[in-house]
Amino acid sequence: MTTGTGFDIRRIGGRIGAEILGVDLSADLDPAVVTEINSALLEHKALVFRDQQLDDAGQLRFASLFGELTAAHPTVASVEGRPQILPVDGEEGIRANQWHTDVTFVRTPPKASTLRSIVVPPYGGNTLIANSAAAYRDLPDPLRELADRLWAVHTNDYDYAAPRNEKAAEYRRRFVSRTYRTAHPVVRVHPETGERGLFIGGFAQTLVGLGSSDSRDLLRILQSYVTRPENIVRVTWTPGDLVLFDNRITQHYAPDDYGDLPRLLHRVTVAGDVPAGVDGSRSYIVEGDDASDYTPVAAA
Repeated sequence: MTTGTGFDIRRIGGRIGAEILGVDLSADLDPAVVTEINSALLEHKALVFRDQQLDDAGQLRFASLFGELTAAHPTVASVEGRPQILPVDGEEGIRANQWHTDVTFVRTPPKASTLRSIVVPPYGGNTLIANSAAAYRDLPDPLRELADRLWAVHTNDYDYAAPRNEKAAEYRRRFVSRTYRTAHPVVRVHPETGERGLFIGGFAQTLVGLGSSDSRDLLRILQSYVTRPENIVRVTWTPGDLVLFDNRITQHYAPDDYGDLPRLLHRVTVAGDVPAGVDGSRSYIVEGDDASDYTPVAAA
């Protein structure tokens, strides 16, 4: 499909994902182009821009077109001299091989995330992105009605992976150096489109009002709808690619299938709002602070 401003949108998945052709992200983008990219993001949830060859400054400039930027991470160190860029470095033990939505353990998770490939392995190292709105629509009516009423506590403090080496162990120690626990609605209403999506993923550890066993069982069932193959797009990286995805209505996963080969991406995230559930109730802090040093958005 060709847009009114002249670039092309090519779908790459049946339910999620599109490549944007004919846009040079290193150039000064016209506001009309940015508006159309945002519209494409809302429709397709994840956008791939091939062979952009941006540097750090260019990635920051592009991400800032969609709102204020967060710091790199609430607990993990940024790229040196770039406080808003998180290095996703396989050699440092940063292997996000669990389905998750970025930084949902704080009250205002990011609106959107950009990932830029710098070093990619010759095989493996892809990124999978799932459409959580499609997952919600797939739920049987009784399960959907239950999900509408559930709240989940998200936290960064849990054993999500066994460290594979000392670098990975040190990364985990930094990751949990401050504990955050936040209650979010299991079904989040998208603030721009009004779509409902399952807002869970790896950081969602328990359900409010339920014990750990029941929580695990229900979260596993709901999560299985998110990760159905038809709801997923697989991004195969080449150096210089940039992916923009809507963090409010997707999950992602990076398979740990490239051995000891190097893989380096840089992540920049756009600040988001406080999630709202079906009844309009908003997320609340259970433990920790409002992460004001991470996100510029004040809790609403």
